Amino acid sequence: MNCQPKDRSTFPNRCSVPEEWYQENVTIGECSVQMKNGTEEPCSEWIYDTTYYGNTIVTDWSLVCGQRWMRALSQSILMFGVLCGAMILGPLADKYGRLKILYFSCVMQAIFGVLAAFCHHYIPFFIIKWVLGVFGGAGAYMTGFVLTMEMVGRKHRTAMGFGFQALFAFGAVAVAIWGYFIRNWKTLQLVYGLHSIILLGHWWLVDESVGWLYSQGRKDEAKAILEKSLKVNKMEAEVKEGEMETLFTAPKETQSYGLLDLLKTPRMRLRTINMCFNWFSNSLVYYGLLLNTDTLLSGNPYLMLALVASADLPSYIFSPYLVDRFGRRSITSIFMLIGGGACIMAAFTPKDTATGSAIVISLVVLGKLLIAGSFAIIYNYTAEMYPTVVRTSAIGGGAMCARLSSTLTPWISLLDSFDPKLPSVIFGSVALLSGFLTLFLPETLNKPMPQTMEEGEEYGRGDTAFSLGKNRSKSTIPTEDP
Repeated sequence: MNCQPKDRSTFPNRCSVPEEWYQENVTIGECSVQMKNGTEEPCSEWIYDTTYYGNTIVTDWSLVCGQRWMRALSQSILMFGVLCGAMILGPLADKYGRLKILYFSCVMQAIFGVLAAFCHHYIPFFIIKWVLGVFGGAGAYMTGFVLTMEMVGRKHRTAMGFGFQALFAFGAVAVAIWGYFIRNWKTLQLVYGLHSIILLGHWWLVDESVGWLYSQGRKDEAKAILEKSLKVNKMEAEVKEGEMETLFTAPKETQSYGLLDLLKTPRMRLRTINMCFNWFSNSLVYYGLLLNTDTLLSGNPYLMLALVASADLPSYIFSPYLVDRFGRRSITSIFMLIGGGACIMAAFTPKDTATGSAIVISLVVLGKLLIAGSFAIIYNYTAEMYPTVVRTSAIGGGAMCARLSSTLTPWISLLDSFDPKLPSVIFGSVALLSGFLTLFLPETLNKPMPQTMEEGEEYGRGDTAFSLGKNRSKSTIPTEDP
């Protein structure tokens, strides 16, 4: 069954059969043909709907029907790479510095992003996707975020953190725009890979984290970078004696810390478990909505992707004000509770009418907007909650949990073959549970970031949403930000 019928457009995603079969009393399905004698013949080749898509890895490698699971595997491999990168590169950035790991990751992302366009078989393509997950999703993105947060003072942390996240949304919209104009996947992948070249200037444009240098006892290098920034900002280009100590707590020890140190003390252990589940939940719902736009929404897939991706932007605009006004904990919890509820409501809303479809689109966009906000907050929230000596490891641990859930997301999406509502109900339920547990985390608004492990363990003692002001740790931030 490999002959093409004359009119391809009227048989989207169906078996390719000899033309004369269309005159016979046979039933042509997506994965098999029901013969007149009652037997069923599996497909060996397919006719694909080219209304929106040209050559893709699905059409080139026939990842449909019995091979549909390989599409989920492809996405899971990418996210598993991010998980591995968080485990490996997070501690390395804490040990050897943010800038070195960031730049090496940018170089690797550029190289393998281009190489992916020249794959002729899915096995090397999947291997390259894993490498891109390690160095792109974890090494460049995660380390870049930590470096960004440590570059600025407390007053600008929120704006910089959300600005960093907003560029992710612009990138997702760019993916949709490029995909609309370029219908060949190899050319499209080459274009995506070449975008990474702009990252190669970071070595000359970006300085090492002053906070990390100071935590390692390299005070002279930290002082030199501070004086450089003062000069660029046309301020007195000299850091006077004692001023460094107003910015950072002097390190009491020079030993290196890693991911396991987050679990060694009781308060930090409970906080880490809660925070990791928060990362897990945000990622599960975020990518569940992003990767299933074609299932949840009907219409042009590029337009739907751009719509869902751009839904992040209002959240990044208004969330900084909200978290600086009402706190990280409460806004994160509210966003997750409402976002999870919207996800479940979308699953049970009929979309076979124009009104129903509009309601589903509104619910999906609302859920994506709120989850994008809570996902962005959790980066800032984690960075503010953990001490400098393990900050990258903490964000790396959170990213590991996030990528674990995003690795599971494609497989959960396959459950729609049992019940179309099941994936969305799972995504929404997890978000509701995590939104409630967030209320037990300490608030970080207007509090200095801890520097040492001892400060990290005592941070937020007795501070939950249910403590009603009793036994909450008091802020020691000065009136003027140093």
